[in-house]
Amino acid sequence: MIPPKPTPWESAQWRAEMRGAFRSSQDLLDHLGTTLKNIDTRPEFPVMVPRPFAARIEPGNPGDPILRQVIATSTERETVPGFVVDPLEESAVETPGLLQKYAGRVLLVTTGACAVHCRYCFRRHFPYDAHREHKLDSAITAIEQDRTVREVILSGGDPLVLADTAMSDLFERLGRIDHVERLRLHTRLPVVIPSRITQALMDAIAAFPGAVSVVIHVNHPAELDDDTHRALNCLRATGAMLFNQAVLLKGVNNNPDVQVALAEKLFQQGVIPYYLHLPDRVAGTSHFFVDTDESLQLHQEITEHLPGYLVPRLVREIPGEKSKIVVTDAPRLIASERTGAL
Repeated sequence: MIPPKPTPWESAQWRAEMRGAFRSSQDLLDHLGTTLKNIDTRPEFPVMVPRPFAARIEPGNPGDPILRQVIATSTERETVPGFVVDPLEESAVETPGLLQKYAGRVLLVTTGACAVHCRYCFRRHFPYDAHREHKLDSAITAIEQDRTVREVILSGGDPLVLADTAMSDLFERLGRIDHVERLRLHTRLPVVIPSRITQALMDAIAAFPGAVSVVIHVNHPAELDDDTHRALNCLRATGAMLFNQAVLLKGVNNNPDVQVALAEKLFQQGVIPYYLHLPDRVAGTSHFFVDTDESLQLHQEITEHLPGYLVPRLVREIPGEKSKIVVTDAPRLIASERTGAL
């Protein structure tokens, strides 16, 4: 049966849900009726958890996979050799607001703000002050002048934190650059605050003259519900392609059954599993780390239980490489990690 036309949300709702987010680990735990001994009440990386996302956490369960992703704990303060503030070497850039790692595409840092603060965030130490929104003009000028750029990736932070008017203006400006053929949005908003998908946002995406893809970020099947399905249907109705990038996280999703369930649920909601990232060695995140051997074993197991189009590529990002490294095809990477070179 052909589904009915998806219905977006009113424009004011998502802003209210952003303002009402939990900003304290203890407040979130009290709300859930959950006890956790090692919480950090004054973390260096602030807590932010929208209530629609918190509603998917199982009350009373300190090991809930969503809770583990958003709760600040004392383990984040541990100093672990090899875990650094800038593992991907992104801090040194030529143009504020613009990162270019790979040929033909650039990443536009649209904002430093997010709707949720994931504790494993690889940009938790990123110098966003040097990439504020008012510097977008110079970044867009740089894109206009570089005719090798065929794809612009909107990231941050999270680009969908910007207002509909700002998003529409940005889409329009990029759409006027004739050599930009593709636009890609990396966002967690359709998952953590589904009401962010408004009619104005849908119109802006649909009006872009080139191809648009939206890459969401879901790590566990419990993050998906009826509201995310509605939001994702709205995005698909714009003509955008939908993909998912997940991060492999110890204690959250380093389990083949969870990964299989995630891939199948994503597909049910119209999203293709795209990448499964090995976690970056970011200071404060060592408790999430999964090593290469375990990752390869897990990936082999999910490959045996899923059709090929639902198996995400297992990847790692290494500074200086010309693309992301597909771990299953990279014996040099595996050897380097085992000897401690990475």
